[in-house]
Amino acid sequence: MKKQFLLCTVLLSGTVIAWAQKPDTAQVLVHYKFSHVRDTTNREHPYTENMILIVGKNAGAYKSYDKRLQDALFKKQVQEQEANSVDGHVNIQRRSSGSGTEYYQFPNGKKMVRKEPLLFNNYLITDALPAIDWKISSDTATFGGLHCQKATTHFKGRDYTAWFSPDLPLHIGPWKLNGLPGVIVEAYDTKKEVDFKFDGIEKAIIFTKKGDRPANQASDSQGRMAVMIGMDDEDSDPNIIQLPTKAIRTTEKEFVNLQEAMRKDPNAFAQSMINAHSASQGDGRPAPKIDIKIGPPQVINNQIELPEKK
Repeated sequence: MKKQFLLCTVLLSGTVIAWAQKPDTAQVLVHYKFSHVRDTTNREHPYTENMILIVGKNAGAYKSYDKRLQDALFKKQVQEQEANSVDGHVNIQRRSSGSGTEYYQFPNGKKMVRKEPLLFNNYLITDALPAIDWKISSDTATFGGLHCQKATTHFKGRDYTAWFSPDLPLHIGPWKLNGLPGVIVEAYDTKKEVDFKFDGIEKAIIFTKKGDRPANQASDSQGRMAVMIGMDDEDSDPNIIQLPTKAIRTTEKEFVNLQEAMRKDPNAFAQSMINAHSASQGDGRPAPKIDIKIGPPQVINNQIELPEKK
């Protein structure tokens, strides 16, 4: 297990650096209870996940809060076992929790970057920030003490209602939603099949020095860990908005081809990556053999993005 863990670490650290994107300082963190009816034959059990939107002055990042917490816990467990192990053996079964897909919005450059994990690597896919035709109404409401205004639109095959806060002037929101004169703090489609439900807002905690960071996670008033939420770049502040430096830049078409190759034969796909890495080291040692087991795919007959009716 230790060898495999170290191997994964090496593969991640050896990936191609994507490009330099000027980091942005987080101002607030908006929490969402995300739900999506993926299987219309089982509407009583939608997919759910705790998500977070990190809002800066010029950029935003939408990530899985569940995955951030699980990554932090796994990292802590590995460090503790390595510190207490006599023979260096690490044996931890990692739970899969939350999506690894992340969305980075850059309104000034009208650009969006999606981070997709696939086996040992992370991939970055750049696209134009979607232009959404919103209709702003005079209806108002309050979310977490924020004065918000209502807007509606048709986007990606669904009719959405959104509530945005002019007090947070950045034109971003969860997922791909953007373009309103304020951060979108809640949004849902008319059928409530896709729901980004507001779950709180907090001020970002920024560390000026590496030594300022506490060893353990801090909890907010609702018991949520609000500090250690990232693993992509371990030495960076998790509340600084920047593209992962340990990632591979690719296109949508190339990534779909990689996903298809992974689905057809996960062991061959993984082994080819490991063989290529071992060959690049030039030390003559054979690549380790691995055995990956992937469970049956989930039933998804109701994608978040629907085809437009003709």
